[in-house]
Amino acid sequence: MSAAKNQRNGALQGTQAISLPIAGMTCASCAGRVEHALSKIEGVQSVNVNLAAERADIEARGAIKRNDLVRAVEGAGYTVPAGVIDLSVEGMTCASCVGRVERALRAVPGVLEASVNLATEQVRVRGTADIAALITAIGHVGYTAHLIGGGTARYEDAAERKDLERRRLKRDLILAMVLAMPVFLLEMGSHLVPGVHHLIARTIGTQTSWLLQCVLTTLVLAGPGRRFYRAGIPALARRAPDMNSLVAVGTLAAYTYSLVATFAPWLLPAGTVNVYFEAAAVIVALILLGRYLEARAKGRTSEAIKRLVGLQARTARVRRDAQAIEIPIDAVATGDVLEVRPGERIPVDGEVIEGESFVDESMITGEPIPVGKAQGAALVGGTVNQQGALAFRATAVGEATMLAQIIRMVEQAQGAKLPIQALVDRVTMWFVPAVFAVAVLAFGGWLWLGPSPALTYALVNAVAVLIIACPCAMGLATPTAIMVGTGRGAELGILFRKGEALQLLRDARVVAVDKTGTLTEGRPALTDLQVMAGFDRAEVLGRIAAVEDKSEHPIARAIAEAAKQEGLILPSVANFASITGLGVTADVDGVPVQIGADRFMRDLGFDIGVFADTADRLGREGKSPLYAAIGGDLAAIVAVADPIKETTPAAIAALHASGLKVAMLTGDNARTAEAIASQLGIDEVVAEVLPEGKVDAIRRLKREYGGIAFVGDGINDAPALAEADVGLAVGTGTDIAIEAADVVLMSGHLNGVATAIGLSRATISNIRQNLFWAFAYNIALIPVAAGALYPVSGTLLSPVFAAGAMAMSSVFVLGNALRLRGFQVVRGARG
Repeated sequence: MSAAKNQRNGALQGTQAISLPIAGMTCASCAGRVEHALSKIEGVQSVNVNLAAERADIEARGAIKRNDLVRAVEGAGYTVPAGVIDLSVEGMTCASCVGRVERALRAVPGVLEASVNLATEQVRVRGTADIAALITAIGHVGYTAHLIGGGTARYEDAAERKDLERRRLKRDLILAMVLAMPVFLLEMGSHLVPGVHHLIARTIGTQTSWLLQCVLTTLVLAGPGRRFYRAGIPALARRAPDMNSLVAVGTLAAYTYSLVATFAPWLLPAGTVNVYFEAAAVIVALILLGRYLEARAKGRTSEAIKRLVGLQARTARVRRDAQAIEIPIDAVATGDVLEVRPGERIPVDGEVIEGESFVDESMITGEPIPVGKAQGAALVGGTVNQQGALAFRATAVGEATMLAQIIRMVEQAQGAKLPIQALVDRVTMWFVPAVFAVAVLAFGGWLWLGPSPALTYALVNAVAVLIIACPCAMGLATPTAIMVGTGRGAELGILFRKGEALQLLRDARVVAVDKTGTLTEGRPALTDLQVMAGFDRAEVLGRIAAVEDKSEHPIARAIAEAAKQEGLILPSVANFASITGLGVTADVDGVPVQIGADRFMRDLGFDIGVFADTADRLGREGKSPLYAAIGGDLAAIVAVADPIKETTPAAIAALHASGLKVAMLTGDNARTAEAIASQLGIDEVVAEVLPEGKVDAIRRLKREYGGIAFVGDGINDAPALAEADVGLAVGTGTDIAIEAADVVLMSGHLNGVATAIGLSRATISNIRQNLFWAFAYNIALIPVAAGALYPVSGTLLSPVFAAGAMAMSSVFVLGNALRLRGFQVVRGARG
């Protein structure tokens, strides 16, 4: 087997240490079985299987293929879980590059999936393949790759590389323009202004002009233009042409023809002796201009990630040995006690143990109002402390913090491929070879059928076809819009965990929502208190709360909490008694107080008819009223319920305004569910269902309406979140619900749903605009470049104008995608 073939198969040469994750081991005999299977492979010197870590550490000598190790583990009855590897790829310039890299990676043993993002210049590989084999495979098709590290450094390194590339492009662009301008003026000036031709002939002479153009053009091609030949010619030799190949062949054809016309004109047919130095030089300058503008625009598409990374603190003040010391953020450990002063950024996630303050959490939730923090409150790293000093215990550091998870989610969504991209990938894989075929046909057609000088016409039109047909705009159309759209979503507190949700959410026709914790606050609260004439509301609430404070019932706790929130001091209570199924009694400051349902009041001899209208209203709202008697008189009617969130009515209205049906799925009783649905204008209610019942309801709604999105927050919502076309979890919900969802609403409010759907629609619309422009541009202009209009109107497309049009097409697509940065919250749906 050749060395190249060994490399393609992922062979690893020399002494090495290999680590394999292994799933399915349950006991020591499993570990022994895996060790035995691996040790039989030729070249393996030692194997150590760690059952607790579920990992095999292998020492090997010579050529060991990772795939052989994987097969040995699988042969022993266990599996090697597919991992995810992120690589940065340098040298990709167009959609055909993307297809080439993906095809090379999929040929590597152990690769299950490979997805390249041209806009981020990164590739995500899922499988068991070795990193060295992946990098080698990418190298074989003409690109350079390296592993992307972890932590903040990965983003800083990527930004530094892109800044360096931008600086190099700017330098080469300036040099190319300075050198190409005299060439353009000498040649095109002669064509555009008749007097210039005579002026040149009388002064320096035509031949000297051509020699000067030759020198300047050679400097352009050998200097700033060298990047096209370094990448394009090898790609052509591998029979895998890309954009660089198009530019290289086109400019070299014009340059070589001009060299012959300048130094050996006798080799050309009569009437065809012309030079096209200006085409070669100006094409390089214009394409570098397009690349530079493209690089700048690409930088702006990833600003959301940069801003999020910028929110991470660099240092933290940690209590060590009874004093606070400043340490690097990477040195903070879980359990450390940290201090944060007013105006400082909170370095890691934690729980307040001392102090009170307000914290600006808008970077997490999208909500502008600072949140009060006191002992026991949770803090999120990256948020900003306002006026008070706090001490808190670190609960999550490094990659485990919420901010790090948000960055990871946004990055994963930005690197995703939408279903709409599949067609683009299929087309662009064959696009560049097809362009070469069209250029050859154009050259042959003009040479055979064209007017005199046929060779000149053939060359000019073939070069124009090669230059104008670059598929850069096609490759950038989808990923740039995804990057900007998901980045804007993160700024609004909407995290797309999966990029595919961007497209699927647009197709939703019905939004199903959980009730408790999604439409409502998720905890009981005092919603109504009406007192009889002659009673003071605050005094009544204080006495009722004092009695209920002795009970552990959730309704009792809600009443007691309401009194405390109003700042009432609870009076003393004696002789407390609970009467099962009816109510409670006690003496409050010596005055008897009875609290209970209507039957309890009637048994005590009180006429509750005076509250009939109020009780009827509460019943329609799905609330169960309680009554209170104080000092022998009926005093008040009270209702405790799970209150609807303040933002919910506007959120439901925004969904209806977006043309969506809204359904409520809840395990609560039908009367309460119908009452809330009536208040909010919800279209359909499914009540008294268990988690599996919610899944069944989602399947039915999907059959009836089409695409469905489900919004939930609890563990019992996880199956429904997974079953829906798009699952949206409110960020205040459980980790399980968030993990099962495709989109996370960090604000914890339903009002982010309409904004997420609006953003989805805007992003997919933007992608379609980009793809239309990219495809229409090529379909319309390639025939023009080939000379299709010449027989009708005598119109030909100069290679120079072809280069300008090609550059501007990519800039247009990027500029259109950047419009998504201005997307605003859907009306009535802040968050």
